[in-house]
Amino acid sequence: MNERQFRLDELTLHALESGEGQKKVIVALHGWLDNAATFNEIRKHFSDYHFIALDLMGHGMTDHRPASMPYYIWDNVSDLLLVLNHLGLDKVTLLGHSMGASIATLFAGAFPDRVGRLYLIEGLAPLVYEAPELPALMGDAILKRRRMKSKSLRPYPDKETAINIRMQGRWPVNRQAAEWLIERGLKHVEQGYIWRSDPGLMLPSLLRMSEDQVNAFLQAVTAPVRIYLGDSGIHDESWVPRIAQIKAVNVIDLKGNHHLHLEPLAAKLIAEDIKTSIE
Repeated sequence: MNERQFRLDELTLHALESGEGQKKVIVALHGWLDNAATFNEIRKHFSDYHFIALDLMGHGMTDHRPASMPYYIWDNVSDLLLVLNHLGLDKVTLLGHSMGASIATLFAGAFPDRVGRLYLIEGLAPLVYEAPELPALMGDAILKRRRMKSKSLRPYPDKETAINIRMQGRWPVNRQAAEWLIERGLKHVEQGYIWRSDPGLMLPSLLRMSEDQVNAFLQAVTAPVRIYLGDSGIHDESWVPRIAQIKAVNVIDLKGNHHLHLEPLAAKLIAEDIKTSIE
């Protein structure tokens, strides 16, 4: 794998790239608080593809957004467009996990002519706020944003502690996966190790889309969509009407949790299905 950088206006976005020069291209988008290394397991099965996994803004090795700028999911859509333009890709296959899946869906709805196929792992579309809840949620988000300015990150004493904590998170991952993620996700400071990711990513959104707006994006997707769900993942019955909005969609159920793509068997099955559906 090679490190790749994209200059997006005044910020630099990093990526892990392999198979440069191959005709078939996949651009992969990770989930919230993860990084490009989340695709290391699945990448093993794409040696004959140009596979580019991004560190989204504020994550991994990529720059943080300005302190005055909240992290809105739709800004990643703009970033992705710039990356594809840098790569000279008129049409692309997108692979997204969790938040990355939501970004991929928004992009495919906004720029349907730029997406040939859409592959979503344990993700579909952004979370929403119900309109009556918006005033209180916005007020709470503003106050939390102000309070965060006076807080500092608590460092881990060593990498082993960080690995163990990552392995035992809400959605556990194996040791190899944890090592991959912290290798891009941690940085060394005088007191130990802290996450590279922007603490601002932990703040609640000041504003979210409505369900009608999300459905409009789902309806605008023209690319064939395949969704991979773990039997102990995050999906529930609320996904059913959203999935129904997509013109051409297949849902594939697999064993695994929210990070099933980091498990060798599930990653292999997902990769085989992707390659079969493309070819």
